[in-house]
Amino acid sequence: MSRLMIDSTVHLPRSGIELPLLGLGVFRNEDPQTACLAALKRGYRHIDSARMYYNEAQVGEAVRNSGLPREEVFITSKIGNSEHGYERTKAAVVSSLGNFKFAYIDLMLMHSAMSDKERRLGSWRALVEAKAAGQLRSIGVSNYNVKHMEEIRIAGYEMPDVNQIELHPLCQQKEIVDYCNQHGIVIEAYTPLIRARWDYPVILETAAKLNKGPAEVLVRWSLQRGFVPLPKSSNPDRVVSNADVYDFELSDEDMKRLDALDRGQAGAVTWNPINVD
Repeated sequence: MSRLMIDSTVHLPRSGIELPLLGLGVFRNEDPQTACLAALKRGYRHIDSARMYYNEAQVGEAVRNSGLPREEVFITSKIGNSEHGYERTKAAVVSSLGNFKFAYIDLMLMHSAMSDKERRLGSWRALVEAKAAGQLRSIGVSNYNVKHMEEIRIAGYEMPDVNQIELHPLCQQKEIVDYCNQHGIVIEAYTPLIRARWDYPVILETAAKLNKGPAEVLVRWSLQRGFVPLPKSSNPDRVVSNADVYDFELSDEDMKRLDALDRGQAGAVTWNPINVD
């Protein structure tokens, strides 16, 4: 793990593309352009947005202002909960392309399973078709429990490349993680920093021992667990420090102590809507 670098990637075999292992989340970011530019300058090549964040246009502008070629930056967005269903999702994909002013989006996710089986599968069919048409390079889901991913498998559709869920030492979602590992679905970890609720002795002691901040320890835990962490910050300095995770490694004992913090669903600090019907 210590050989990982900020440009390390994980392969998405269903799509044949590389997903950068560290991404910048831009949820509730009042100045996404500043954060994105700081991240891209530091070496991030992965930005995670969503239609519900209402900042796709600002993210697209930041990529253009960065001077980087479009193909060097991996952009994710997500279909809103109110946009489920075949026709609405088709329209949402076109709308997002217009917002970003991009010819394609690297990864489009279903933001959650918050509708019903018929509409979820209709949306998924629309994403499969949009991928085939070249509008999307890869497709996936977010906040999907095992039952929701099983709907896709049983229906005979292409399985997701990615499932993005709340993941950190307090909320480890082990059943979902196990299912994704069994089916070759890459796991992205949102809220990896526990919204700065890291006043736990093991986190603080580990950070002090390694002369690192708690945020860096938590991002490193996520990487060593094989996840793709998406730390969020609107502060350019913290955007940079959150990526300072490639010059140290958590020991097996460190990992075991952090793993022991798991509180199941009680440890969630966000909406985490995995139990919807």
